[in-house]
Amino acid sequence: MSDKLTHFNASGEAHMVDVGQKDVTSRSATAEGRIFMLPETLALIKQGDHKKGDVLGIARVAGIMAAKKTAELVPLCHPIALTHVDIELSTDDGMPGVYCRATVECSGVTGVEMEALTAVQISLLTIYDMCKAVDRGMHMENIGLLEKSGGKSGSWSRT
Repeated sequence: MSDKLTHFNASGEAHMVDVGQKDVTSRSATAEGRIFMLPETLALIKQGDHKKGDVLGIARVAGIMAAKKTAELVPLCHPIALTHVDIELSTDDGMPGVYCRATVECSGVTGVEMEALTAVQISLLTIYDMCKAVDRGMHMENIGLLEKSGGKSGSWSRT
């Protein structure tokens, strides 16, 4: 880990980090998050007959789309040609709510941590959007990076 912020130049101005001289390596990142809701809202999602359609299916597609568009949403992110995006969504009666885990991969010169985090956020926001008519009190928590691999810094895992 670095002890300085890399998105600022020597004058303190924001800039896009120069990755032109970095080696192409296989890179991967996995992030997670949760959306908590009323038990009745979760029951509607699990029944699959929500009036707006398959909530989890649409949230999965939204997460994939978001991973691909991360550089358009986060100002200093590099556009990355992703090779794989996997969004896992599982319901949990104990929360109650939905757990999301996104894994993003590429062969490139910079990592895909932001893409994995964006995929989780947008997947969960899509669930909120589709269910807000019945539960405005839903909230998202515990969103964060679980692990990343590849590149000069190698592997990292939240322990």
